[in-house]
Amino acid sequence: MTAQISVTGINHAVLYVRDAQASSRFYQAAFDFEVVQEMGRNAVFLRARNGTNHHDLGLFSVGANAAPLAPHRVGLYHLAWEVPTIEALAAARVHLVELGALVGESDHGVSKSLYAHDPDGNEFEVMWTSPRETWGDAEHDGMVAPLDVDAEVARFGSAAPR
Repeated sequence: MTAQISVTGINHAVLYVRDAQASSRFYQAAFDFEVVQEMGRNAVFLRARNGTNHHDLGLFSVGANAAPLAPHRVGLYHLAWEVPTIEALAAARVHLVELGALVGESDHGVSKSLYAHDPDGNEFEVMWTSPRETWGDAEHDGMVAPLDVDAEVARFGSAAPR
């Protein structure tokens, strides 16, 4: 048997969407992504403004009459975008509410997560990883609890007592 492939992380994601231009506008508004490249109107490649990848997200149009997403089907469940601080997660929550995209919030112990939908119903997560020393049993227990963002900012924020 050959050696396993050793990866360092996920470099980018590519989604089929009804309208690449409309989805591009959404992801630019949600994440301040910048357009790196367009292939006509049918493909757009976006990069996080502070990112080092050529692109973080590719969008390919499949047309307005594409079948809607179906829950619990084989395929991609969601993408997760990480933010650097708990304060950034709190700000992301406000922004996702403003966009009408927020659909859920969870405390996973090892991370704090917001869930949202893009215009095609593709689910994405915006998450912040908790300090490793706070994970405890959550590292192996698959915890899912309600998220209280304000309490987490008080606990982990830059002004929180250490």
